This record gives sequence, C-alpha cells and structure tokens, in this order.
Amino acid sequence: MAFEQTPAERREVTVRRAPKYVPFLIAGALAGIVAAAVVAYAAPGDSTFDPGAVFGFFLIMFAAVGAILGAALALVLDRRSVRRQERAVVEAVPDSETDTGPQD
Repeated sequence: MAFEQTPAERREVTVRRAPKYVPFLIAGALAGIVAAAVVAYAAPGDSTFDPGAVFGFFLIMFAAVGAILGAALALVLDRRSVRRQERAVVEAVPDSETDTGPQD
C-alpha cells in the first residue's frame, strides 16, 4: 500500500500555563471555613451566643470572602501567564494507519 507524501502542515501557536479557576475558588472557600472555625471556637465569646451559631454566621461570610480572594489570585496568575506566553511552531504528522472506526 503506497502512501502519498503530503507536506506537513506548520502552524504557529501560543503556549502558556493558565490556572484553573475552580480549584482556586474551592481552596479560598476552604481557607475561609478554617478561619471561621478559628474565630468561632478559639476566641473567647459572649456566653449568650451558641458557638455553633457563631460558626455558621462566620462560615458564610468567610467562605464567600475566601472564594473571592481565591478568584482574584487566579486572575492575577492568569494575567501573569499571558505575559510569559511563548510562541511555538507545530507540525501536523499524518497518520501512518487509516482509522477503521471506534475500537473497544
């Protein structure tokens, strides 16, 4: 079986390492939850408030602030990766075998 030699297709692409936003949001929210637990249970508080209720109040507030700070950090790192992007030239390599369909 003879294959025709076709010239390889060359393209110039941009390569950069961009952060994934969801892990940053989750990490920020988890840091906020830890901070809420420290504030609610480590600090001496008023005896009229239940520590669980105080934790719940701070949990919502600190988790939201932590998620926002995590998103801001991801945006800063994303902007930084845009500045450090590099150009590369890639070539398409033709398949040596023809595809016969999905293989199990």
